[in-house]
Amino acid sequence: MTALLTRLLGWLAVLLILLPLLLTLLYRYVPVPLTPLMVIRLFEGESLHKDWQPGPRISAQLKMAVIAAEDNKFCRHRGFDWQAFADVLDEFRSEGRLRGGSTITMQTAKNLYLWPGRSYTRKALEALYTPMLELILPKERILTLYLNIAEFGPGIYGAEAAAQAYFNTSAAGLNRQQASLLAAVLPNPRQYNAARPSAYVERRAGLIRQRINQLGPWLGCIHP
Repeated sequence: MTALLTRLLGWLAVLLILLPLLLTLLYRYVPVPLTPLMVIRLFEGESLHKDWQPGPRISAQLKMAVIAAEDNKFCRHRGFDWQAFADVLDEFRSEGRLRGGSTITMQTAKNLYLWPGRSYTRKALEALYTPMLELILPKERILTLYLNIAEFGPGIYGAEAAAQAYFNTSAAGLNRQQASLLAAVLPNPRQYNAARPSAYVERRAGLIRQRINQLGPWLGCIHP
């Protein structure tokens, strides 16, 4: 019984630790074919539209917009933004409202290897994989992975598919306004539509554009 338990724990370690480690090393150089969320959505009957693009073929405007919207300190932190976590906790204590405090690296780890949801198990694995990504991958590669696998709408994954679906252009051709609208829908891409933005999305996109102008040197890891 003890030997069986040891073997099971060994296989579990391989599945949860060694496999993501090997995949992360691979994804430094090759595109991501599928993610758990894509597979889940396929089983739910949704379509799958994605078209992988290397970093230089994704508009710098979108890269800046996503950082401005999701993770202002992305270029400077090592996976976790502790100040953002503290702000989230303070807001929860004072207002009783719990919002997300995930960095882009954390979201990339979740999208690459985990399932949607808010369970403690998933969050613990996300916390394990986040520093692994930061140790193995350059910042620009993490952002490239994120922008190629993020869900931008039902069945729409990645910057290229989103640019084509919503603006009839390529990921490389996105201008600042279009990029800010795509970034604005990321918190809930199944409810909001970048091509038909609600008043809330328009306001959020405008704030994102303002923040891009304010971030300046905080966007130092973005290359045209």
